[in-house]
Amino acid sequence: MRMAYTKRFFLERVREINEIYSEYSQKGDPTDYIYRNHIRDRFHISRSAFYEYLSIPYKNMLKKMNTPKVVQLEFKFED
Repeated sequence: MRMAYTKRFFLERVREINEIYSEYSQKGDPTDYIYRNHIRDRFHISRSAFYEYLSIPYKNMLKKMNTPKVVQLEFKFED
């Protein structure tokens, strides 16, 4: 049975994976090591999904979701 995910939940998951990756890559750990020891068993994703998640521009996408849509109303008054 598959879980239903919202786009926001998916992007939050991508954000968390990217933050973990950034933390350990700054320490000098190789990408494959980070995947095997910190990502695979916690998130249950494949290596190809991991690489795909790293390429998603999640910050911009989350920002767009959090920005309220502005609607311009136009009133026409007739004399």
